[in-house]
Amino acid sequence: MEMNNENEEKPLLFTLRRFHLSEDYGFLLPNPLSELPAPYGPWMEIANNLPHLIQSHQLRSQVYKMPQLSSQHLRGHRELHLAHLALSFITMGFVWQEGEEETVKLLPRNLAVPYWEISQMLGLPPILVHADFVLANWKKKNLNGPLEIENLDTIFSLPGGESLRGFILVTLLVEKAAAPGVKAVVQAGKAILQPDKEALHKALQELAKAIKEMTEALKRMHDYVDPAIFYAVIRIFLSGWKDNPAMPRGLIYEGVSDEPMSYSGGSAAQSTVLHAFDELLAIRHSKDSTAFLHRMRDYMPPHHRAFIEEIQSAPSLKQHILASGNEKLRIAYNQCASALADLRTYHIAIVTKYITTAAANAKARKGKPSHWAGSLQIKPPSSLQERGTGGSGILSFLKSVRDTTRAGIIQG
Repeated sequence: MEMNNENEEKPLLFTLRRFHLSEDYGFLLPNPLSELPAPYGPWMEIANNLPHLIQSHQLRSQVYKMPQLSSQHLRGHRELHLAHLALSFITMGFVWQEGEEETVKLLPRNLAVPYWEISQMLGLPPILVHADFVLANWKKKNLNGPLEIENLDTIFSLPGGESLRGFILVTLLVEKAAAPGVKAVVQAGKAILQPDKEALHKALQELAKAIKEMTEALKRMHDYVDPAIFYAVIRIFLSGWKDNPAMPRGLIYEGVSDEPMSYSGGSAAQSTVLHAFDELLAIRHSKDSTAFLHRMRDYMPPHHRAFIEEIQSAPSLKQHILASGNEKLRIAYNQCASALADLRTYHIAIVTKYITTAAANAKARKGKPSHWAGSLQIKPPSSLQERGTGGSGILSFLKSVRDTTRAGIIQG
């Protein structure tokens, strides 16, 4: 009995594996499934054909005809993740098929009930989140080939064609670039506890390098995503039903609750990467920004949330460096904070191009025929003009978190 007590009291090791993370993939779901067992054929048939069903205005009628399936035949987290991904894509298409003009008030029982059950099992909300849209929505064309954009495709799609594919896969490459940085966070945590100045210095160098690689990956957005299509076609399908004037009362999930429920749309703030780096570097954002970022943690898989909490509860890196008075460590820390501020500055430039400038261009084109939207003539979402799909006042939020990141630099 005593031996058992000893085992129980041993602190759990801070490892990637404990949080279902890997050195190669970081927060990405490694090699997601792209097929569900045969009983779920009706879901997959619709999910695999969404752009056509939405553009031909047939998706809602197809969903109403869908059989009521139980989630009980799904086995293991990979099948559950694929089912959540499929039902999330179907739900976004169903809600926004007609743009802001004709939204729905109710998600039918045959979609809402299994979607809710699967969401509960995964600890995710019943709406499309970053963990679905990017982390679990990829496959290799050649299984033995590299994790590069030329060898990648998405599992499911929505209107937006090549620009949507590019948006998802470039974001995935940013997550892939972050993987060595996620490993470095763990190494830094261990080095503080030992304490080992050389190991800590090396971990901080690896982290700074990974953040710079993330910025380089983000630059590829320009090559793959057309701002006009992103703004007028793609963006609405990532929108939620919380703080959205187009759906002020939220959405009723039939068979789950008689009251409408409100959830935020997809947002880069749902990526665990920057939360983890902020916590390690002890970056302190403004009250409003912190409240929004903490709310976005509810949209992460539970083990990703737990990873952030583990960093939060560990001894402070910044205090450790200040107490050590080690100049080499101070410089390495500052390189991380500076690289993170640069990444956020670049994100501001991307958002300015793809949202602010694209909004102005869309206004200027009002009433003119559109050659790029194909058969999908959805009005750009007016309720989202200055807001992120997650519901934040986007540019002011991004500038605020960039400035507080830069303010974290330790002065010599």
